[in-house]
Amino acid sequence: MKDKPRIKRIEIQRFDYQLKDIAPLPGHTLFAYEPGATMTLKAHAMKIITDEGVTGEYVGSWASTDWMAIPEYAHILIGRNALDREGIYNDLKLELRQRARLGLSQLDIALWDLAGKYYGAPIYELLGGNRIDLPCYASTHTADEHPGGLNSPEAFADFAEQCLEMGYPGFKIHPWADGPVSRIVDTIHAVGKRVGGKMDLMLDPYCAPKTFGDALKMGWACDEEKFFWWEDPFRDGGISAFAHRKLRQLVKTPILQLEHVRGLEQHVDFIVADGTDFVRGDPDIDGGITAVMKIAHAAEGFGLDVELHAPAGPERRHLMAAIQNMNYYEMALVHPKAPFAPQAPVFKGDYKDRLDAIDKNGCVQVPQGPGLGVEYDWDYITKHSQGVKVIE
Repeated sequence: MKDKPRIKRIEIQRFDYQLKDIAPLPGHTLFAYEPGATMTLKAHAMKIITDEGVTGEYVGSWASTDWMAIPEYAHILIGRNALDREGIYNDLKLELRQRARLGLSQLDIALWDLAGKYYGAPIYELLGGNRIDLPCYASTHTADEHPGGLNSPEAFADFAEQCLEMGYPGFKIHPWADGPVSRIVDTIHAVGKRVGGKMDLMLDPYCAPKTFGDALKMGWACDEEKFFWWEDPFRDGGISAFAHRKLRQLVKTPILQLEHVRGLEQHVDFIVADGTDFVRGDPDIDGGITAVMKIAHAAEGFGLDVELHAPAGPERRHLMAAIQNMNYYEMALVHPKAPFAPQAPVFKGDYKDRLDAIDKNGCVQVPQGPGLGVEYDWDYITKHSQGVKVIE
């Protein structure tokens, strides 16, 4: 019997990259369209190297705190069977129980890439999936105040119409972080009147509205325009099952929650408490591909759909290809004047996640190569490196 590959070395590299015409919103960690601006962001790249010469890779542009935590404990993985993803997942849940399981997600995704390369198969096939074409919805940048941007209800309606003409079957509004809720309500109606009935519509105010009452006003507007779902409607932070159960009793539009609730068990608790209609999953913060598959199967057992949170990326495409109770791939974040998604530009070849990435049917395709099925541009990563952590 062939020896299993053992983890010999883990490398984590931080690097910087820049986005043009994007800047932080004053007083917020959110960012939005800002003509002429240049914003520097940090990302991380990982290699899990085995004694058999097989290497798992993953590059992430988000969840920096998770990445920075990994060197503190990754030594316990040296010598482990790199194919024992389930065992490593469960052991790290124990070891990181007082550390919010930081870094578990990133390690898990890299291990799935490694497994695919070891077996010579794309991740979605290892997961049992066979869906190649993945329907997308256009998920906007946060609203802004600039001419030509997403600066008004009509501007959102214009952009929704543009996305419809491009082939997108769905469109999600990320409205203003500040200001009256009436402007959000007006935007819901403007978009609904323009493209309602022609594409699925969603609203994500990302917990910015301050009161339950504000949430009701938005929810009732979504009801009038027959929105497909709405999510994170007010300042509770998206974590109160009771509050969202009350909203579900008062608003007809299905609610999508759990972006800010981490892990399998917490997701199930929220579902059992009647706090959501759609279930959010995120491989970068819920525990990787392993955990999201568990969440998807749990949701399926309750008759619910799971929808993956952005950022877009190959790991999400593989998950969607393998999960039947999922409707859309979130193409985020897009804008009429800043069409590039905010992920680091680290892919060689033709892989891309941006406004014009879809085909005529509004779909993207799952990569077909082994593992994640993409080739990372390590020359770019090394050129912009801010340091490497090595665990061996």
